[in-house]
Amino acid sequence: MPVITDQKKDCLHCGKALLGRSDKKFCDNYCRSAYNNQMKAASNNYIRNVNNALRKNRRILEQCISNAGNTEKCSREKLLLEGFNFKYYTHTFTNRKGNIYFYCYDFGYLPLENEQYLIVKEQDKKN
Repeated sequence: MPVITDQKKDCLHCGKALLGRSDKKFCDNYCRSAYNNQMKAASNNYIRNVNNALRKNRRILEQCISNAGNTEKCSREKLLLEGFNFKYYTHTFTNRKGNIYFYCYDFGYLPLENEQYLIVKEQDKKN
């Protein structure tokens, strides 16, 4: 059980003098939350930026496919003009022929000749 001492400690976030338990680090819940959010901000920003890039890539792939079908061809130039970033994808799929499809969630693309891409929508798997 922590013992109350006369040793002076300061809040890790705001610097105010702490009163009470000897193992106390923060003056209140606001300072505790603010301190922890600040410590995790760098990693949270990285994750947020990657997720935003993945969502944007998915949205661009979705817009390339017409409502009538599940596949469509699209040029690399068009994808880049829309802001597509080829660095970010969620997973890959290799078919029996050895072709590698790159996916952003449920939409994928297969590199073809002449800087063309086959855009595909993953089919729902029903049992």
